[in-house]
Amino acid sequence: MTQTPAPPTPVHWKVVIDAADPHAQADFWAAALHYVVEDNSVLIGKLLGAGAVPAELTVESHGRHAWRDLAAVRHPDDPYEEESGTGRGRRLLFQRVPEAKTVKNRLHLDLHPGEGRREEELGRLEGLGARVLRRVEEPSGGWLVMTDPEGNEFCLH
Repeated sequence: MTQTPAPPTPVHWKVVIDAADPHAQADFWAAALHYVVEDNSVLIGKLLGAGAVPAELTVESHGRHAWRDLAAVRHPDDPYEEESGTGRGRRLLFQRVPEAKTVKNRLHLDLHPGEGRREEELGRLEGLGARVLRRVEEPSGGWLVMTDPEGNEFCLH
């Protein structure tokens, strides 16, 4: 009797974005996407209590312990680990880097708010700190090229 091989398990992934201020970026993108900022405070509290990490690696954000150099957002309906607060679905992780953004992104997000809602969404995103770089109109459709508060490009369709 031969065994049928088990189907491969999908690879869990996240998009990692370099940032000068990961917490401000997480707040912007959580609001822009209607996501939630991950709460890692339970894990951080345990690690601090055990002396496994120094307090200098943490900050207070939203009234709770957070990693100083990392902040993530996740879709509110996706699974997550309760002990660590880490999302297991649609997720963006912002990591602090010392250098500023200097060239065009090689990867960007496209936001699709729904038919007829682009201008309304534009106003909301600008209110969060985004800005328009240019409007694009092509035979295949139109969109806005925008930047988040740190200058990372994204498109609004």
